Amino acid sequence: MKKEQVRILCVDDDRNVLRALERIFFDDNYDIILANSGEEGLEIIDSSDPFQIIISDYRMPVMNGVEFLKKVYEHYPETVRIVLSGYADAGSIVAAINEGHIYKFIPKPWNDEDLRATIQNSLERYFLLKRNRELLAELAQANEELESRICQRTEQLELRNRAMEFSQSLLGYLPVAVIGVDETGMVAYCNDKGAVIMRRLYNDIFGVCLHECCDIELGRLVEQVRLENQVTLHCTLAGTSYRFWGQSFTYCGNQAVVIVLLEN
Repeated sequence: MKKEQVRILCVDDDRNVLRALERIFFDDNYDIILANSGEEGLEIIDSSDPFQIIISDYRMPVMNGVEFLKKVYEHYPETVRIVLSGYADAGSIVAAINEGHIYKFIPKPWNDEDLRATIQNSLERYFLLKRNRELLAELAQANEELESRICQRTEQLELRNRAMEFSQSLLGYLPVAVIGVDETGMVAYCNDKGAVIMRRLYNDIFGVCLHECCDIELGRLVEQVRLENQVTLHCTLAGTSYRFWGQSFTYCGNQAVVIVLLEN
Protein backbone atom coordinates (compact mmCIF):
# COMPACT_ATOMS: atom_id res chain seq x y z
CA MET A 1 0.00 0.00 0.00
CA LYS A 2 2.93 2.36 0.64
CA LYS A 3 4.47 1.53 -2.73
CA GLU A 4 1.29 1.76 -4.83
CA GLN A 5 -0.55 5.03 -5.30
CA VAL A 6 -4.16 4.70 -4.21
CA ARG A 7 -6.57 5.83 -6.94
CA ILE A 8 -10.28 6.26 -6.27
CA LEU A 9 -12.88 6.97 -8.95
CA CYS A 10 -16.04 8.78 -7.78
CA VAL A 11 -19.02 8.71 -10.16
CA ASP A 12 -22.13 10.85 -9.61
CA ASP A 13 -24.26 13.09 -11.83
CA ASP A 14 -24.43 15.66 -9.00
CA ARG A 15 -21.34 17.89 -8.96
CA ASN A 16 -21.99 18.85 -5.33
CA VAL A 17 -21.75 15.21 -4.27
CA LEU A 18 -18.46 14.83 -6.16
CA ARG A 19 -17.01 17.93 -4.51
CA ALA A 20 -18.13 16.65 -1.09
CA LEU A 21 -16.38 13.33 -1.71
CA GLU A 22 -13.26 15.17 -2.86
CA ARG A 23 -13.23 17.24 0.35
CA ILE A 24 -13.59 14.16 2.57
CA PHE A 25 -10.36 12.66 1.22
CA PHE A 26 -8.47 15.95 0.95
CA ASP A 27 -6.10 15.05 3.80
CA ASP A 28 -5.53 11.51 2.56
CA ASN A 29 -2.83 10.58 0.11
CA TYR A 30 -5.36 9.42 -2.46
CA ASP A 31 -5.59 10.28 -6.13
CA ILE A 32 -9.29 11.20 -6.49
CA ILE A 33 -10.76 11.16 -10.00
CA LEU A 34 -14.28 12.46 -10.68
CA ALA A 35 -16.83 11.44 -13.35
CA ASN A 36 -20.35 12.77 -14.01
CA SER A 37 -21.82 9.53 -15.43
CA GLY A 38 -21.28 5.82 -15.82
CA GLU A 39 -20.29 6.30 -19.46
CA GLU A 40 -17.66 8.87 -18.51
CA GLY A 41 -16.47 6.61 -15.70
CA LEU A 42 -15.93 3.70 -18.11
CA GLU A 43 -13.99 5.96 -20.49
CA ILE A 44 -11.73 7.10 -17.65
CA ILE A 45 -11.16 3.54 -16.43
CA ASP A 46 -10.25 2.29 -19.92
CA SER A 47 -7.80 5.14 -20.58
CA SER A 48 -5.94 5.44 -17.25
CA ASP A 49 -4.07 3.47 -14.62
CA PRO A 50 -6.05 0.95 -12.54
CA PHE A 51 -8.29 2.09 -9.69
CA GLN A 52 -8.34 0.29 -6.35
CA ILE A 53 -11.80 1.64 -5.42
CA ILE A 54 -14.76 2.90 -7.43
CA ILE A 55 -17.58 4.76 -5.67
CA SER A 56 -20.75 5.24 -7.70
CA ASP A 57 -24.14 6.83 -7.08
CA TYR A 58 -27.09 4.53 -7.76
CA ARG A 59 -29.57 6.96 -9.36
CA MET A 60 -27.96 8.27 -12.57
CA PRO A 61 -29.51 8.84 -16.00
CA VAL A 62 -28.94 6.39 -18.89
CA MET A 63 -26.87 3.96 -16.78
CA ASN A 64 -27.50 3.51 -13.06
CA GLY A 65 -24.78 2.68 -10.54
CA VAL A 66 -25.38 -1.06 -10.46
CA GLU A 67 -25.30 -1.32 -14.26
CA PHE A 68 -22.11 0.73 -14.31
CA LEU A 69 -20.40 -1.36 -11.64
CA LYS A 70 -21.50 -4.57 -13.33
CA LYS A 71 -19.61 -3.46 -16.46
CA VAL A 72 -16.62 -2.53 -14.30
CA TYR A 73 -16.63 -5.99 -12.74
CA GLU A 74 -16.64 -7.70 -16.16
CA HIS A 75 -13.34 -6.05 -17.10
CA TYR A 76 -11.76 -5.15 -13.73
CA PRO A 77 -12.98 -7.70 -11.16
CA GLU A 78 -10.18 -6.86 -8.67
CA THR A 79 -11.52 -3.32 -8.11
CA VAL A 80 -13.52 -2.73 -4.92
CA ARG A 81 -16.98 -1.42 -5.92
CA ILE A 82 -19.10 0.76 -3.61
CA VAL A 83 -22.62 2.21 -4.17
CA LEU A 84 -23.94 5.47 -2.71
CA SER A 85 -27.71 5.83 -2.61
CA GLY A 86 -30.63 7.38 -0.77
CA TYR A 87 -32.63 5.39 1.74
CA ALA A 88 -35.52 5.13 -0.72
CA ASP A 89 -33.36 3.01 -3.01
CA ALA A 90 -32.11 0.66 -0.28
CA GLY A 91 -34.38 -2.22 -1.24
CA SER A 92 -33.42 -2.05 -4.90
CA ILE A 93 -29.72 -1.76 -4.06
CA VAL A 94 -29.67 -4.78 -1.76
CA ALA A 95 -31.40 -6.86 -4.44
CA ALA A 96 -28.84 -5.74 -7.05
CA ILE A 97 -25.67 -6.14 -4.94
CA ASN A 98 -24.96 -9.64 -6.21
CA GLU A 99 -25.60 -8.64 -9.80
CA GLY A 100 -23.00 -5.88 -9.69
CA HIS A 101 -20.70 -7.74 -7.27
CA ILE A 102 -20.84 -4.71 -5.03
CA TYR A 103 -18.70 -4.77 -1.90
CA LYS A 104 -20.51 -2.08 0.11
CA PHE A 105 -23.73 -0.07 0.08
CA ILE A 106 -23.45 3.34 1.75
CA PRO A 107 -26.71 5.29 2.27
CA LYS A 108 -27.04 9.03 1.67
CA PRO A 109 -26.48 11.21 3.60
CA TRP A 110 -23.34 9.51 4.85
CA ASN A 111 -21.19 10.09 7.89
CA ASP A 112 -17.78 11.36 6.76
CA GLU A 113 -15.78 9.36 9.32
CA ASP A 114 -17.74 6.21 8.60
CA LEU A 115 -17.12 6.68 4.89
CA ARG A 116 -13.39 7.20 5.44
CA ALA A 117 -13.28 4.08 7.62
CA THR A 118 -15.12 2.12 4.93
CA ILE A 119 -12.60 3.25 2.32
CA GLN A 120 -9.70 2.30 4.59
CA ASN A 121 -11.20 -1.16 5.15
CA SER A 122 -11.82 -1.50 1.43
CA LEU A 123 -8.18 -0.70 0.68
CA GLU A 124 -6.97 -3.23 3.23
CA ARG A 125 -9.24 -5.81 1.62
CA TYR A 126 -8.04 -4.86 -1.87
CA PHE A 127 -4.33 -5.17 -1.04
CA LEU A 128 -4.87 -8.35 0.98
CA LEU A 129 -6.64 -10.01 -1.96
CA LYS A 130 -4.01 -8.70 -4.34
CA ARG A 131 -1.24 -10.17 -2.19
CA ASN A 132 -3.12 -13.47 -2.02
CA ARG A 133 -3.37 -13.53 -5.83
CA GLU A 134 0.36 -12.81 -6.10
CA LEU A 135 1.17 -15.60 -3.66
CA LEU A 136 -1.09 -18.02 -5.53
CA ALA A 137 0.58 -17.03 -8.81
CA GLU A 138 4.02 -17.56 -7.24
CA LEU A 139 2.90 -20.91 -5.86
CA ALA A 140 1.49 -21.94 -9.24
CA GLN A 141 4.76 -20.96 -10.92
CA ALA A 142 6.78 -22.83 -8.29
CA ASN A 143 4.60 -25.90 -8.76
CA GLU A 144 4.99 -25.65 -12.53
CA GLU A 145 8.77 -25.39 -12.19
CA LEU A 146 8.79 -28.31 -9.75
CA GLU A 147 6.67 -30.42 -12.10
CA SER A 148 9.03 -29.52 -14.94
CA ARG A 149 12.05 -30.59 -12.88
CA ILE A 150 10.28 -33.80 -11.85
CA CYS A 151 9.47 -34.54 -15.50
CA GLN A 152 13.07 -33.88 -16.50
CA ARG A 153 14.34 -36.04 -13.65
CA THR A 154 11.87 -38.78 -14.56
CA GLU A 155 13.01 -38.67 -18.18
CA GLN A 156 16.65 -38.89 -17.04
CA LEU A 157 15.86 -41.87 -14.82
CA GLU A 158 13.95 -43.56 -17.63
CA LEU A 159 16.93 -43.04 -19.94
CA ARG A 160 19.26 -44.47 -17.29
CA ASN A 161 16.96 -47.43 -16.73
CA ARG A 162 16.80 -48.11 -20.46
CA ALA A 163 20.59 -47.79 -20.66
CA MET A 164 20.98 -50.22 -17.74
CA GLU A 165 18.51 -52.66 -19.29
CA PHE A 166 20.39 -52.43 -22.57
CA SER A 167 23.72 -52.95 -20.80
CA GLN A 168 22.42 -56.00 -18.97
CA SER A 169 20.92 -57.39 -22.18
CA LEU A 170 24.20 -56.78 -23.96
CA LEU A 171 26.16 -58.54 -21.20
CA GLY A 172 23.72 -61.41 -21.40
CA TYR A 173 24.61 -62.06 -25.03
CA LEU A 174 28.37 -62.05 -24.49
CA PRO A 175 30.06 -65.41 -25.25
CA VAL A 176 32.00 -65.16 -21.97
CA ALA A 177 30.85 -65.51 -18.38
CA VAL A 178 30.64 -62.26 -16.38
CA ILE A 179 30.16 -62.57 -12.61
CA GLY A 180 29.98 -59.74 -10.04
CA VAL A 181 30.88 -60.37 -6.38
CA ASP A 182 30.38 -57.80 -3.61
CA GLU A 183 32.62 -57.12 -0.61
CA THR A 184 31.01 -59.87 1.48
CA GLY A 185 31.60 -62.51 -1.21
CA MET A 186 27.98 -62.58 -2.31
CA VAL A 187 27.23 -63.16 -5.98
CA ALA A 188 25.43 -59.96 -7.05
CA TYR A 189 25.41 -60.33 -10.84
CA CYS A 190 25.69 -63.03 -13.48
CA ASN A 191 25.13 -62.79 -17.20
CA ASP A 192 23.61 -65.76 -19.01
CA LYS A 193 26.92 -67.52 -19.57
CA GLY A 194 27.99 -66.85 -15.99
CA ALA A 195 24.74 -68.28 -14.65
CA VAL A 196 25.37 -71.52 -16.54
CA ILE A 197 28.81 -71.89 -14.96
CA MET A 198 27.64 -70.88 -11.48
CA ARG A 199 24.82 -73.43 -11.54
CA ARG A 200 27.43 -76.12 -12.01
CA LEU A 201 28.89 -74.99 -8.69
CA TYR A 202 25.74 -74.14 -6.76
CA ASN A 203 22.00 -74.52 -7.38
CA ASP A 204 21.04 -71.04 -6.21
CA ILE A 205 23.06 -68.24 -7.75
CA PHE A 206 22.15 -64.75 -6.59
CA GLY A 207 22.64 -63.98 -2.95
CA VAL A 208 24.85 -67.01 -2.36
CA CYS A 209 28.27 -66.50 -0.79
CA LEU A 210 31.20 -68.02 -2.63
CA HIS A 211 32.44 -69.88 0.44
CA GLU A 212 29.19 -71.91 0.26
CA CYS A 213 29.96 -73.10 -3.30
CA CYS A 214 31.01 -76.71 -3.73
CA ASP A 215 34.13 -75.59 -5.62
CA ILE A 216 36.33 -73.51 -3.29
CA GLU A 217 38.67 -72.58 -6.13
CA LEU A 218 36.45 -69.71 -7.27
CA GLY A 219 36.40 -68.22 -3.78
CA ARG A 220 40.18 -68.44 -3.61
CA LEU A 221 40.52 -66.66 -6.98
CA VAL A 222 38.25 -63.84 -5.84
CA GLU A 223 40.37 -63.28 -2.74
CA GLN A 224 43.48 -63.23 -4.94
CA VAL A 225 41.89 -60.52 -7.08
CA ARG A 226 41.11 -58.47 -3.98
CA LEU A 227 44.76 -58.68 -2.92
CA GLU A 228 46.35 -58.12 -6.33
CA ASN A 229 43.66 -55.80 -7.80
CA GLN A 230 43.86 -57.57 -11.18
CA VAL A 231 44.48 -61.21 -12.03
CA THR A 232 44.76 -63.05 -15.34
CA LEU A 233 45.38 -66.82 -15.39
CA HIS A 234 44.08 -70.27 -16.33
CA CYS A 235 41.97 -72.23 -13.83
CA THR A 236 39.77 -75.28 -13.53
CA LEU A 237 36.27 -75.09 -12.02
CA ALA A 238 34.05 -78.15 -11.64
CA GLY A 239 36.32 -80.07 -14.00
CA THR A 240 36.24 -77.44 -16.78
CA SER A 241 39.26 -75.39 -17.82
CA TYR A 242 38.77 -71.62 -18.13
CA ARG A 243 40.78 -68.55 -18.92
CA PHE A 244 40.19 -66.35 -15.86
CA TRP A 245 40.30 -62.54 -15.68
CA GLY A 246 39.45 -60.69 -12.45
CA GLN A 247 39.36 -56.98 -11.59
CA SER A 248 38.81 -55.33 -8.22
CA PHE A 249 36.89 -52.01 -8.08
CA THR A 250 35.18 -49.77 -5.54
CA TYR A 251 31.39 -49.53 -5.62
CA CYS A 252 29.44 -47.42 -3.09
CA GLY A 253 32.48 -47.39 -0.81
CA ASN A 254 32.88 -51.18 -0.91
CA GLN A 255 35.43 -53.33 -2.69
CA ALA A 256 33.74 -55.47 -5.33
CA VAL A 257 35.14 -57.88 -7.89
CA VAL A 258 34.15 -58.59 -11.48
CA ILE A 259 35.13 -61.93 -13.01
CA VAL A 260 35.28 -62.96 -16.66
CA LEU A 261 35.54 -66.68 -17.56
CA LEU A 262 36.17 -68.06 -21.00
CA GLU A 263 36.14 -71.80 -21.61
CA ASN A 264 39.40 -73.10 -23.13
